Amino acid sequence: MQYGEISGINKPIARIIQGTTMIGSDLNESESFALLDQVYELGGNTLDTANVYGGGNSERIIGRWLQARGLRDNMVIITKGGAHSEDRRRMTPFDITADLFDSLARLKTDHIDLYLLHRDDPDLPVEPIIHALNEHQQAGRIHAFGASNWSHQRMEAANAYAKANGLKSFVASSPQYSLAESHTEPWPMCLSISGAEGSEARKWYAKTQMPLLVWSPLASGFFSGRFQRDNLHEFGEREWDEVVVRVYAKEVNFQRLDRATILANERGGTVADVALAFVMSQPMNMFSVVGPHSTAKFAANVEAANIKLTPQEMDWLDLKNDNR
Repeated sequence: MQYGEISGINKPIARIIQGTTMIGSDLNESESFALLDQVYELGGNTLDTANVYGGGNSERIIGRWLQARGLRDNMVIITKGGAHSEDRRRMTPFDITADLFDSLARLKTDHIDLYLLHRDDPDLPVEPIIHALNEHQQAGRIHAFGASNWSHQRMEAANAYAKANGLKSFVASSPQYSLAESHTEPWPMCLSISGAEGSEARKWYAKTQMPLLVWSPLASGFFSGRFQRDNLHEFGEREWDEVVVRVYAKEVNFQRLDRATILANERGGTVADVALAFVMSQPMNMFSVVGPHSTAKFAANVEAANIKLTPQEMDWLDLKNDNR
């Protein structure tokens, strides 16, 4: 396992982060405990969860696991609040505070290592949000904070305000990023920095080296080998399958898949290995949030993170040139 650092957190952070959307939904408590035990044994000391995952059950089960194993001080816990509902956007200081206190209770802890805002509301000013997060950081409830699905321009503006007023600022960002470009939002108000549209954001992250905790680095399973040009009609309405078909299963991405398959065959690995190596080889401060249900796949993700691709290989995979 490779580890990195995030300002405000005095523990190493695993570069491959176990996502937990399946905990409390696809996996019951005993299955979840078994997965978390094995991930920890493989060096996975960092978990990514959210207030809304499994209706709160993801956090509840993680909290019980941390307590049962006595591992709270060993683990880096990332959780998210401020997800919007069907009724309204929820990015006010009140919403952030309510979600944070619920998360603390469920996780059975007095602090969150890294607290992320799950969505943004660009219609709201950043100033009250920065003040609310600083209040919680000063009180010790969170050790550091960042944002998921915020544009780099909004984060830059928020951090400029924080610096000008002697306040703590965002130290991490969690957008979607993968070799496959997104053709629409998988869920409302999600933000991707993939493809040509994300090029300016990637330049900013490469320049600033702000830690990037990217989600769906394997494009929600597009690089699993299950999805082909001629079998898309076989996938029903299962949420993740529907996301892949709607968001990623486009010809330009199949061309990327073709090239990843060629490179995987040459290197003796899998397409998923190459796709994750593409993400982790970028000149940005990369962490990947993965969501395997098995430790075998988590271990494979850890190994893939050690594969280094050349800039020429990455450009070839991304269809920027025809030579490598």
